[in-house]
Amino acid sequence: MTDLRQALESGILICDGAMGTMLHAAGNSLDQALPALNLTDAALVRTIHDSYVDSGADIVQTNTFGASRPRLAAYGFGDRVEEINRAGVRLAREAAAAAGRPVLVAGSVSPAVNVQQRRRAGAAERRDALAEQLSVLDDAGVDLVLLETFGYLDELVEAVEVAAGLCRVPVIAQATFASDTHTLSGHTPREVASALAGTPIVALGTNCTLGPQRSLAVLRALSEHTDLPLTVQPNAGLPRRVAPARFEYDIDSEYFVRYVRQLLEAGARIVGGCCGTTPTQLAAIVQAAEEYRRRPLTVTPREEPAPARPAPVRPAPFGDRFIVELTPPPTGGGEETLDMARRLMDDGIGLISVVASRTARAQMNPIDLALHLHQTLGVDTMATVTTWDRTIMALQADLLGAHTLGLRRVVCETGSPPLLGDYPHVDGIWDVDSLGLIELLADLNNGDDYYGLRLPSKTEFEIGARINPGSREPEREAARAAGKIAAGARFLITRPVYDPADLERLLDLVTRQTSGQEVPVLAAVHPLTDFPEAELLAHEVPDVRIPDRTLAALQNAGDGAREVGIELALDLVSHLKGMAGGIVLAPTTDPVETVHAILSGTGKGR
Repeated sequence: MTDLRQALESGILICDGAMGTMLHAAGNSLDQALPALNLTDAALVRTIHDSYVDSGADIVQTNTFGASRPRLAAYGFGDRVEEINRAGVRLAREAAAAAGRPVLVAGSVSPAVNVQQRRRAGAAERRDALAEQLSVLDDAGVDLVLLETFGYLDELVEAVEVAAGLCRVPVIAQATFASDTHTLSGHTPREVASALAGTPIVALGTNCTLGPQRSLAVLRALSEHTDLPLTVQPNAGLPRRVAPARFEYDIDSEYFVRYVRQLLEAGARIVGGCCGTTPTQLAAIVQAAEEYRRRPLTVTPREEPAPARPAPVRPAPFGDRFIVELTPPPTGGGEETLDMARRLMDDGIGLISVVASRTARAQMNPIDLALHLHQTLGVDTMATVTTWDRTIMALQADLLGAHTLGLRRVVCETGSPPLLGDYPHVDGIWDVDSLGLIELLADLNNGDDYYGLRLPSKTEFEIGARINPGSREPEREAARAAGKIAAGARFLITRPVYDPADLERLLDLVTRQTSGQEVPVLAAVHPLTDFPEAELLAHEVPDVRIPDRTLAALQNAGDGAREVGIELALDLVSHLKGMAGGIVLAPTTDPVETVHAILSGTGKGR
């Protein structure tokens, strides 16, 4: 197999999976120059290539993602661009040659600069860096160039132009989209396809950041605006942080393959995996693709899916009332949120919780929005504060300022940066985690700052902490909750509960570990809107447990999925009220209407 164009015309190709994930699993930190391992641990890189070839991959990507001069220079390898890229091609070529069947070698090329470097590097510097790397890859003998994980459309257009002028091999362009199906630069699939129309690329697609479900939405959107063959390499869902600088993915092969079949039906000609995918998952993808290789490729129209005992906790001080969770608007303004808050107050909501969304787009700080709502409307508020990318001194200053302006309830989270392509959360920095933030607030309440110096007066924060009933390690989650209580947390708020039994089990474990110490628990309920949302949460988001009966009810709901979601939420509320000191409604779609429907169903609506 040497002619990519011919191969695309004749059927489906399977690209390999994640290189960075496998290197990470072997003990390498993600915050290093992984392409340099082509020189320092060539045997490991070759072993990973071999594992993907053995799994049935038709295309193996060189370990050269991030091997441009600016990116390598950040780790002291800027003068070894040619050496690292040539070694990357050699290792992939050796694995392909040993396959005993045709296997293509793709030169993996990332944006020339990372997100932080982009602020300081102009287009000319980016083009020069791309030209240097592409020239080496082309000369070293790749069969094609794969431009991947481009979140900014201007950089992808630049890369295509540079590659077209230098490379003698076919070029594939892959953009990265966020969960709103826009690139990081805010462009839609239509705009990406339009910008690259007429360029000499042989295929267009998407990779990274998104799991298979949202990648399918992007692929379908691309298919409406281009006649080029389509490529897709989804992440294996979202990573879970298991330790400092250590991440794992939980997505199962059965779920991944189910969406691979839909991706193929939607017109994908090249399917592979990005962050989190492994040779095991790739082997399952290969098996699923075999039936498509044996028949002419057709695009099938999309078929819409047919739409306890109380735990020993004290309900005070929140009482029997509902709290609504809102996120800051992505535009940075607060008028839309103000309007929603007014309408929620009309429905009897007296406490609003403000949490940050996971989007990479600009948004108002939850503390600022909570204060804005309180000062403008007089509504009681609480804000979630995350510790990622914040120094302890910056956190302390913000919290003291918020206290002066009237904020009292604070929910402490470790948090994690939104995915920006590349490897997950490489740039995340944590001076302290949620436990450290709780300790900081407790010290402030005692009149001491972080360094033990006395403050002019004590603060009066009501300190909250998150617990996750869906954790796959409930004993560890309970121990963590007990540690938060011991550090000073005075109420707990759950991640969304989808099965009351999960919360009952966790609260029982927490009670045992705290010797029966009573703390209020607020149970969060997220009304599900349809089956795809529930399926995505169940399979792509770490530590979310959704019962099979819930999935089946939504799948069978047809056009009434939203109403069924409300009914399921009402059923949850009725079960949770006996074991929780308050219910937090956390809708993401039509918050006001959804909350009103739930309040009406419980007899508390206006």
